[in-house]
Amino acid sequence: MFFQEITPDTSGYMIAGYATTFIILAVYVASLFLRQRNLKQDMDMLAELEKPAEKPAKPVTKRAKKK
Repeated sequence: MFFQEITPDTSGYMIAGYATTFIILAVYVASLFLRQRNLKQDMDMLAELEKPAEKPAKPVTKRAKKK
């Protein structure tokens, strides 16, 4: 009597587990993509800030020589 029970159908739990896993992995991959994009933007900004600033041109003036 005890060993004659049928195995319960847990396929719904299996599908829910796979769906949950898939959703979590999709969110993780999207997070990695966004982090990589933001890191590239930060690196581009730092490279831009690292460039030496152009010095303004000095005005050309002629000085009179003292004798």
